[in-house]
Amino acid sequence: MSPLGIVLAAASDVTPVRISIAATVASVVLLLVVFELVRSRRLRERYALLWLATGVVLIALSVWRGGLNTIARWLGVRGYPPAVLFAVGLLFVILVLLHYSTVLSRLSDQNTILAQRLALLESRLDEPD
Repeated sequence: MSPLGIVLAAASDVTPVRISIAATVASVVLLLVVFELVRSRRLRERYALLWLATGVVLIALSVWRGGLNTIARWLGVRGYPPAVLFAVGLLFVILVLLHYSTVLSRLSDQNTILAQRLALLESRLDEPD
């Protein structure tokens, strides 16, 4: 293949600019929303770190168009490299949901224990001396 053919083949593998811009804008919006939630104290810093890391990774993959294509080739994605962005985002959401499920389970158990302790305390207060 001629050098021009290699350059044209490589250029056709690059993620379209519109997709890169849209993904970058969405990632920046994600970061801004996370910062606002932390600022207004509706999201703890502990959880914000996960979201910030995801936003930074998504921005990096969005901006570095050649890198996204390289990673897509490593993963065996041939038809549409931007699908890797959505796969990374989906994987992160699944991991966050799993984490929140464990937190919710622990809080539910703690709530049950607190309700039982409260019932015991109320029964002691109601007992005649």
